[in-house]
Amino acid sequence: MYRFVFVGSLALCAGTSVLAAPPLPDAIPVEAFAELPEIEDAELSPDGTKIAAKMSIGGEQILVVHSLFGGGQPAALRSGNIDMNWWSWVNENWLVIGIGDELPIYGEDFYVRRVLGVSADMKKINRIDDARSGIEADDVIWIAQDGSPKFLLSKSTGIHEVADWYPSVFDVDASTGRAKKIVSSVETVWDWRADGSGNVRLGTMYKDGERRGILYRGPEGGKFKRVILGKREERSIPVPVIFRKDGSAIAFDDGDGRDSLYELALPSFTIGKKLFGNDRYDVDGVIPNAQLDDLSGFVFTDKRRRDEWLDPDFKELHGALDQTLGAGNAYITSWSRDRKKLLLEVGSPSQAGALYYWDTEGNKMDRIAWNNKVLKNRKLSPVSTVEYKARDGTPIEAVLTLPRGRVHKGLPLIVMPHGGPSARDSEDFDFWAQFLAEQGYAVIQPNYRGSTGYGKAFQDLGKGQWGLKMQDDLVDAIGWASSQGLVDPKRVCIAGGSYGGYAAMRAAYRDAEHYRCSISYAGISDLNAMLRYDQNLLGKRVVDYWKSQATDFNAVSARFHAAQFGLPILISHGILDKRVPVKQSRMLVTELQKAGKPFEYVEQKKGDHHFSRSEDRLEFLKAMKAFLDKHNPA
Repeated sequence: MYRFVFVGSLALCAGTSVLAAPPLPDAIPVEAFAELPEIEDAELSPDGTKIAAKMSIGGEQILVVHSLFGGGQPAALRSGNIDMNWWSWVNENWLVIGIGDELPIYGEDFYVRRVLGVSADMKKINRIDDARSGIEADDVIWIAQDGSPKFLLSKSTGIHEVADWYPSVFDVDASTGRAKKIVSSVETVWDWRADGSGNVRLGTMYKDGERRGILYRGPEGGKFKRVILGKREERSIPVPVIFRKDGSAIAFDDGDGRDSLYELALPSFTIGKKLFGNDRYDVDGVIPNAQLDDLSGFVFTDKRRRDEWLDPDFKELHGALDQTLGAGNAYITSWSRDRKKLLLEVGSPSQAGALYYWDTEGNKMDRIAWNNKVLKNRKLSPVSTVEYKARDGTPIEAVLTLPRGRVHKGLPLIVMPHGGPSARDSEDFDFWAQFLAEQGYAVIQPNYRGSTGYGKAFQDLGKGQWGLKMQDDLVDAIGWASSQGLVDPKRVCIAGGSYGGYAAMRAAYRDAEHYRCSISYAGISDLNAMLRYDQNLLGKRVVDYWKSQATDFNAVSARFHAAQFGLPILISHGILDKRVPVKQSRMLVTELQKAGKPFEYVEQKKGDHHFSRSEDRLEFLKAMKAFLDKHNPA
């Protein structure tokens, strides 16, 4: 890794001098916040005796299978520079793992996705049908529940013919790697779905970024028939997520402005009873029952993640957790096939917390791992959800973290927009925000227009507004926090990663009068270049998305406005970042250097998009603290 600093003609720190707040007597060192979770994204095996998870080994996250009851050392699958994107148990002895890697094809870099069948001891790896795979070949749509090693894979089959880009469905045996095509591709169908018995029931047709129809067939199989529900401008098309045994389905629909769950009659696709919806927030997902043919519960997020269980046993278990640990402080993340053995995430917005194993039959709960082995359950800075009005009257929700041990008045502020932007922040433990609060900063994380979770209309407010009204929403957070007396509006910096890094770059010249400095991690400096990369990364579907984000890409891309920068900026990027390529930061650094503008650049040789190494986390946090101490001291 290397780091260099270039100081141009601008003063590095403007404004009045500030007396630094005295250090806390129990101050937490920066190294504590750089700790990786001991275990992350754990999946419990069908019999509940093992987990597959990312484990922190030597300061690096590695995919392992680990016995929960004394089975020796974890079996590890070291990936090199290949991304391990997801994993799931197929049966006791086999997993299916989604991988990704950047490969040159016809002189362009493409992000190629595949699946592997991997034995539980990590000794045997089957590459699944590589010879008949295109760019996107990792969509597992069904896994057998009978103990067999079978799953269904929807994937593109090549890159040379247009028809090969649209996915076909294959019946795959994880233990042998053999794959048999059972549904051929259809033009404009990008998404296939299967019922709980493994019958492929429908395909969703997309054109110009919109759902244009559905191909459907009954559980007996046969030919698919096209279903079109009125004009697409008049109503959405509900897509089943669970096929019930009685011939009906459960589907999402946003006809009332929010993603809600409904009963759906088939094959008429007539919406029936509303099962759950919220006046303000979307339903995030469903939890199917063990047979995959009905609903056990659903998930939504208001201020925090909420699991609503319909299954009476899980409802009782979750109620006991809420009563014992506090509402929302524990949720079930994974379970055995008989649903008697569970993994629980336990923590709070101000506590990193831990992962627990719960044997409900023996009523025994054991901690498996700390999410941060230094912080453990230590309570840090308080977190809350606030709401303010943007300048055009749009209500904006934001997560606010206020520094512990300080008077909450006239504080220095960090505005920290989330990535995505098709995402949102909620009251979760955030090591960035907690680290900054520990230094004495208030941190506000606005869910600016374009964020998900608040309904389609709110998300659509972000169309065409990259670097414009989405940026205004961030500035307006400063005015709200100042009006509450919480912060000093002359002591504000902006920091973010990915889209948040883009917003920090944009603020450094568009909104320089509102901030004292800017910090970008893995930010986007050139939207046109990002469109070209994403088209290779995610296929043709992203083109329409990108074209809807701004009317003039260059006008809102920092790379072309380096001469207008009015703030010092810290830029950091990992060379191994495959989501936002490192050249996005390198291009801006080159232009800032030409323009004689102040910046610092930290490039991490083994860094990725997700801070998967504690060494990279620590280097970035130290660089950020030194930068803030210079330009906006707490």
